[in-house]
Amino acid sequence: MGSGLSAHARRAAIAARIHTDREVDFTSLADEFGVSAMTIRRDIERLEDQGIARRVLGGAIAFGGKATEPSFAARAGESASEKLHIAKAVADLLTPEETVILDSGSTVLAVARAIRGRELGLTIITPSLLVAVELADEPDTTILLTGGKVRPGELSLIGAEAEDFYLRYNCDTYVMGIAGVDGKRGASEYHREEGNVKQAAMRSADRVIVAADSTKLGRVQLTNVAPVSSISVLVTDGAPTNPTVKALEAAGVQVVCVNARSASAR
Repeated sequence: MGSGLSAHARRAAIAARIHTDREVDFTSLADEFGVSAMTIRRDIERLEDQGIARRVLGGAIAFGGKATEPSFAARAGESASEKLHIAKAVADLLTPEETVILDSGSTVLAVARAIRGRELGLTIITPSLLVAVELADEPDTTILLTGGKVRPGELSLIGAEAEDFYLRYNCDTYVMGIAGVDGKRGASEYHREEGNVKQAAMRSADRVIVAADSTKLGRVQLTNVAPVSSISVLVTDGAPTNPTVKALEAAGVQVVCVNARSASAR
């Protein structure tokens, strides 16, 4: 295709490509349509407003509703800088010699990296192969990997074995990664089996820290995971004025807003 297409026709063609390929990148689309990457970004923004696409680092993915989960690679690139700030703030909340459950997902993987070198002497329980590898050589750290079925792409462990593993342990803190957190619905997830594992982990912990970048705030996904009453702390880059932040604070959740360098508790 050339640059002779109208903006409307170009966006329609991009929407069709996203529907077919599920993931696209700005550079390839710019080359294909003979326009600048900035023009493609604006087109994607319009499609995002229409609920057709969702922007990620360097491109976009299809927005397919509550049960459609972006790939791990796409999520890892999205809000990467914000996740680093969130991860450091979560690590700051951990105390020496705790037993900590570290969830699967890109945000909690960043938390695992933030823990390295702190010499906290933690016992880490995780359903994530990536988290286990990240911390395997950390001194004075014990890693317990749940059993279960490996979920391709995510490299997380799911199924009855993973869920039952948590029945054996009483843990201090669960660091939960989540697809959506809402002031009324609480935490929710795309994938049913992932949600089941998260619920089992939550039941075995005294404290639940939800680590969620601002793109997750106000989102409600397919599978309910945790009511608001089960969330102890939310660590996010969302603003203190964000409606979800305000609703969670009003419900008694401690909220740490990392970019604003403010934290409030009730």
